[in-house]
Amino acid sequence: MNFGRMLAGCALAATMSYAPGLQAEELDVTAVAGHPPVFLWVKTLSEAYIPAVNKALEGTDFSISWTEAYGGTLAKVGGEMEAMEDGLAQVGIVSSLFEPSLLSLQNVTYVTPFGSPDVDLVLSTVDGMHEEIPAMRKLWEDLDLEYLGGGFGLEDYLLMTTFPVTGLADLQGRKINAPGPAVNWLKDTGAVGVSGNLTTYYNDIQTGVAEGVIVFPTAAAAAKLHEVAPYVTRVHFGAQFAGGIVAKKSWFDEQDPVVQDALRKGASVFASAYRQGLEVRVAGAFKAMEEGGAKISELSEDERSKWATTLPNVAMDWAKDLDGKGLPGTEVLTTYMGHLKDAGVSLPRDWSAE
Repeated sequence: MNFGRMLAGCALAATMSYAPGLQAEELDVTAVAGHPPVFLWVKTLSEAYIPAVNKALEGTDFSISWTEAYGGTLAKVGGEMEAMEDGLAQVGIVSSLFEPSLLSLQNVTYVTPFGSPDVDLVLSTVDGMHEEIPAMRKLWEDLDLEYLGGGFGLEDYLLMTTFPVTGLADLQGRKINAPGPAVNWLKDTGAVGVSGNLTTYYNDIQTGVAEGVIVFPTAAAAAKLHEVAPYVTRVHFGAQFAGGIVAKKSWFDEQDPVVQDALRKGASVFASAYRQGLEVRVAGAFKAMEEGGAKISELSEDERSKWATTLPNVAMDWAKDLDGKGLPGTEVLTTYMGHLKDAGVSLPRDWSAE
């Protein structure tokens, strides 16, 4: 009997030692974002992405101990890549809009203004293009980054100013903040583009460095920009692909396929959670701005078309410049515009037409 109990005990011990998850290897992973969690993409990284990765690892031989570094605690806005390059973080949100040179192809939406206001369409289109056009994924890889997906986008951009705007004539000589490549949306309009980001806009306008800003509603409301730029003009520049969730590639490649799969699955959950209810958040943003004293108006279709046709063909210039550098700029531009037209989007200008 004692011998039998001993055999049973040995069998149980052997079973426990090989049971997945009971002896899980714990990985230390730091997630970085320059913006604070008040912004939806950072909030969703914390509340949807990380729990989804953890859930995907349940019952496996791996778990993750997360350190969340947001809002400048580890990297300033636009400094996430450097933090990952230095090995300070393994996963993060990288905003391609602040990397118009290094992540040029990903900025196709920012050189094609007045496109679709549908965030889901824009994000799914650019996400899919990473598979259609390998050069888009390679740009991330050349930076030692693995694009996991979960592209985050920004809803239909608008204009906020210290003065009323009814048409292009009102912009003459005015200094307008804009993010990176969106400065091009002001070319030949008479306005002066001033590059900036969400952490600088309020102070820039308050101090007179700028007299307005091109921005998206949820960020505008969160940053209370209506306090310094109360005239809100819905120009309908279109929704934009702004970046995605990435991992440090050299680190990612060393991980077990189970961990890699979990990190990718988390990105899919992030994308769904981010897009879900965004319209409600946008409506809430407009309500908050209006209650805060903002004067909200719509730019007429005639003025919108006039704006689109006044601009030089910034998209084609962008595409040909990239072609000359050995990148498929024209292919990316043509593919993107083709997808929008196939989806039935009404465009005041086809940027792929010379």
